[in-house]
Formats: sequence, C-alpha cells, structure tokens
Amino acid sequence: MRHPVVPPRHPRRQTDPGRPRARPPRRAHPRPPRGGVRRHPAAAAGRRLVVGTFVSLAPILFPVLDAELADLDLEQQVDHGQHLAAFVAEGTMDAAFIAIADQMVLPRGTVARPVGRDELVLFAPPGVAPPGNGKLPLRERDLPFSTYDRGGDEIRSRLIALGASARRGVTLGTTVAMARRRSQLALIPRSALSHELRPGERLIPAPFRYRLTLSLVTGPTPPQRLLALLPQLRESLHLTPVRKTPVRH
Repeated sequence: MRHPVVPPRHPRRQTDPGRPRARPPRRAHPRPPRGGVRRHPAAAAGRRLVVGTFVSLAPILFPVLDAELADLDLEQQVDHGQHLAAFVAEGTMDAAFIAIADQMVLPRGTVARPVGRDELVLFAPPGVAPPGNGKLPLRERDLPFSTYDRGGDEIRSRLIALGASARRGVTLGTTVAMARRRSQLALIPRSALSHELRPGERLIPAPFRYRLTLSLVTGPTPPQRLLALLPQLRESLHLTPVRKTPVRH
C-alpha cells in the first residue's frame, strides 16, 4: 500500500537555481538591540565619537572637529536634521549639530543646547554692485539663496517682495558657486563663508533680518569634549552667543 506524500508544513520558497538568493538590504544606521544601546567598544571607552550634521554644514564643521579632537576616533555622518536627532535618541550617534531643533519636536531622551546664532548676509563677488535704495533694493536682480533651516519659503517670498528673482541653491556651497559663476549677489548664512572669501569678495548686510540657531543635540549625558569645544566652535563659525538653557525632551 502506497502512502500519500505529505507536503512539508513550511515549504521553502522556490528560487531560480541560476540566480543567487537576494540578501535583504542593510540599514545605513542600524537600530540598537532590545534591552540596551548598541555602542562601539572604543566609544564606550571614550575614544570614539559618532557625530552627525547636515550636508551644507559638514565642510565647515568637520574640519574644526577633526583638528581639535585629533586624539579621538571621530566618525562623521551626514543626514537630515530630524534623522540625526533620531539617531541620537536611539543611541547610534553621540551628538548631532542641526539648525531645526527649535522648529521640530525632538525625540524623547535628547537634549538640545544652542551653539550660537547665525544670520543671513549678502555675498558679493568682485565687481558686483550692492543692493540699491528704496522699497525695491533688489529690483531686477537674479539672486540665488540658501538656508539650513526650514525657512526657505519665507526667505524666497521676502526676496521677491524686494524685487529679486530668487532661486534656491541645494546647498550653501552650491549657492556660493552659482553666484561666483554668474557674478551675482547671493543670500546665505554668514557661517557658509567664515573662512573661504577670495580676494575681492565681501559680505554685506542683508536687506532684512533673518536669524538661524545652530544647536547641539545629545543624549542625557553629553560628550564632555564636545561641550568644552563649543566656545571655540562658535568663534570659528562666526556665530553669536545665545542665552538659552538646554532643553530636555
């Protein structure tokens, strides 16, 4: 008597024998395991720091940190501000420098400390005339602009109201390069050119006031080396002090 063949309870998925089985995608920033925070052994010993910031600030911030924290294993990461704050909250990042801490709800378990205040200025390449006078000082001016907070739409509207034809650059460095190539004024945060003005270039006051705040986001126990470096970092980026106490979330 032949017995019927019973299929396995959990059959394997059939794959093409000529093609390797695809592996699941890896997370760029893995989440910590349950029951604890994933930490690198060097980080636990105080020799490694994972620090993140947004793309536009990276070429300005990281050279300063690299020089001043040369004895540490400094891992640099870039991402959007809200993602950086989330990485700090989950423990895969020690600290993040962002400019939208006061424009978003930060994750629970993070602390935001103001590093300093930046302001928008006009960048003028050699031979470019400053703004005119009157109610439309930017009349018929093609003008690129960039900011590192969430105020892009507001800034564009204010430039248009002053007579400019405003277009946004994707990063601070890109906006400066656009202005240099076409010999035009550009509206940017002062920190974008804190050390990179070429001969004949100048920064002049913007036709309206707009301030930005750079913040350091950490966990409840911040890296003391970074805290000690904040005054020097503020000076290097040409930021002004902000009288605010740390905000815990």
